[in-house]
Amino acid sequence: MGLSCYTSTSYSSAKLETQPSAKPGSGLKRLAGRRLPWGNTQKVVPEAFMRPEPETLRFWEKEYKRREHLKAEGIYKPKPMERIDFHDRCDHEHYRHAPWAKRSQFWLFLHPFGKVGFFLFLFLSIVVALLVTSLADADYLGAFVKAFKLMFTAFAVACLAAWLLASLVIHQFPRLWAKPSKGPKWELNRRTGMITVFEYRRRQVNEKPAPFHEFDAYITTTPDRQGLPMNVLSLEHRYSDISIHFGDLQPPDRNTEQLCALWDFIQNYMDTSHPLPDAPLFEEHRRNDPTTVEHDKATGRKKRFWIDMSEEPFKQEKSRMRSKVDAINTFSRRNLMAQHVNYPL
Repeated sequence: MGLSCYTSTSYSSAKLETQPSAKPGSGLKRLAGRRLPWGNTQKVVPEAFMRPEPETLRFWEKEYKRREHLKAEGIYKPKPMERIDFHDRCDHEHYRHAPWAKRSQFWLFLHPFGKVGFFLFLFLSIVVALLVTSLADADYLGAFVKAFKLMFTAFAVACLAAWLLASLVIHQFPRLWAKPSKGPKWELNRRTGMITVFEYRRRQVNEKPAPFHEFDAYITTTPDRQGLPMNVLSLEHRYSDISIHFGDLQPPDRNTEQLCALWDFIQNYMDTSHPLPDAPLFEEHRRNDPTTVEHDKATGRKKRFWIDMSEEPFKQEKSRMRSKVDAINTFSRRNLMAQHVNYPL
């Protein structure tokens, strides 16, 4: 694959021009949302994007080479899910987010739910049985077994069954559960500088594109079921109702540092005057982005920085990045977009 070519609409923080005045936001947005400043980004990567691990990168590198070898020999047989288009993309040109169908999400949720639930209720069964035994006058073993059996049968067995069933379906019957959604929810396109939101109504798909520089980032705070404040990041179009909520990428959090880091990460990804964010998931794509190629050549960055990294150095890199994110200075920055846009009070 050759170098990507940016279009005339691509976003560059060095070439911003005056834009129309922003429309007033809704009362709820002004009350519960906090607009984040543009510019002066830091080279941070949210914890959710410090993946895949180098070991996984090496596995897929070998797997792709194996596939190419078998294809050249004419004996390659695709795996059941290999030809399914799940509509998601993540490379030097576009980041396209497409959650799986609800059926797939159900099985993917059931597996960890059953696993965690089994071990949790196994532990609680032991604790409850010990408490009952401590109150017994005699036959301690019988009291322990009876209490443990009652608790274990009532709760842990159901979780174990869910865990085993989900494991069986996921690993042995991929066609039963692996199903893509209708299409992507949204796309960030570095090459064109556009953001596109996809809406699906019956069999019709409605694409809503707009330039990246016409969006503002907000951290919105809402209470969870216990009434505790939870924060989530969203991008809101300044002149229409187009919006993207990143709750399924960066789960709602009581803190804001990871959300601020995600906003810097998105700006750096879309900004063609900056190299691609230095995250493991972009390792193989850096050689296809012009700005990144120039940056890596000038700084002497190793082409296989992440893929050749061993386990301990990778843990250190994650810890270093987490500390950097925790110290992010987003709320003390000037909003550079305010030089080009008139925001209503």
